[in-house]
Amino acid sequence: MHDLPALRAFVTVAREGSVSRAAERLHLTQPAVSLKLKHFQEELGLTLFHRRPQGLALTPDGHALLPAAERALAAMAAFEQSARALHSTLRGRLRIGTIVDPEFIRLGAFLHRLVERAPMLETELQHGMSGSVLEWIRRGELDVGFFLAPPGEGPGPEAAGIVHRELTHFHYHVVAPPGWGSRVANSDWVSLAALPWIVTPGLSAHHRLLRGVLEPLGAALKGVAQVDQEACMLDLVRAGVGLSLARDALAMAERQERGLVIVEGVRLPCALCFVWQRERSEEPAIAAAMEVLESVWGPR
Repeated sequence: MHDLPALRAFVTVAREGSVSRAAERLHLTQPAVSLKLKHFQEELGLTLFHRRPQGLALTPDGHALLPAAERALAAMAAFEQSARALHSTLRGRLRIGTIVDPEFIRLGAFLHRLVERAPMLETELQHGMSGSVLEWIRRGELDVGFFLAPPGEGPGPEAAGIVHRELTHFHYHVVAPPGWGSRVANSDWVSLAALPWIVTPGLSAHHRLLRGVLEPLGAALKGVAQVDQEACMLDLVRAGVGLSLARDALAMAERQERGLVIVEGVRLPCALCFVWQRERSEEPAIAAAMEVLESVWGPR
């Protein structure tokens, strides 16, 4: 038996106790409903209703079948709803560029809410330096990503076609090895640049931020080691190799727990940004990422 309209007519008449009221609910004529019931009962070989002055009443066989019929209709309704939902379900893959540490960029909360928003969307993470993420997005190798830049600057005019949203502002501090307090006391950028530094590649935010403040002064860092991971940089500072930059919270924690020195009077403002290609802003996966980003970091 595969006649869903007849099954629906049976359940509706059983609930209403009247062919006329059932016909109204089903938006059918009374003869059409009566004919569906007749064929339904004939197909089953059962009498499901008997007539009474007030209308139709279920027979014992009708009472026995009604719960199963209601479950069948509910299952079909759920099936149809699931099928409709698939048409609007966001699918595909979102490639995300990450930087620094997951806690700072709130990666866990972002991915958790993205999975809730689009459970069929696959995410792929690629970790790198800030400039690397920007370049991967420009080349279409990533869809969205995190990026560091001075507040208000974003990727800059050289990154045409890339748009950004600033998520939060913070400061980088200059940190020195334990015991270097007197060595860096009352220092300015020029005198600090002459001391040993743990430097970073040109694509890193550290490199861009320091170049921005030192080039106008005609100064350059005295690099003694180059690394591309914050954890390695801090290890080398702890070991007494030289100076480096550290974000607010990291700098304070390192001073408290490891005795690193924070150079007073010099710091670099920075913004954590989210970047993507302008021409792809309306793509469903990127639009969903922006919605989720707003729920994690708040509205613009």
